[in-house]
Amino acid sequence: MATIAEAIMVIKKAENDANRLIQDSEDKSSQMIEDARVKALEIIENVKREAEDEAEAMIYESKAKAREEAMNISNEAKRRIENLKSKAMDKIDEAAKVIIKTII
Repeated sequence: MATIAEAIMVIKKAENDANRLIQDSEDKSSQMIEDARVKALEIIENVKREAEDEAEAMIYESKAKAREEAMNISNEAKRRIENLKSKAMDKIDEAAKVIIKTII
């Protein structure tokens, strides 16, 4: 009878070992899934942050180009105004003479 009892104990121990192994595997699997979720969230956050940084850089660059273009347009307008003003000033004396001759 000792042999059957020993066999039953060995079987019982093997069942316990198998159950423990199954539980350990399930625990490791759950931990791996949780680790993967955390890693995925970290990757998503990093990509989001990089995209935001890149968008900010693009906006800054666009604003800088717009300011430069506006400055160039303003400078060109000032140059043209000065040119027209200079041409007008050159003709004031002649216009005054014509007006005086017309009145006299």
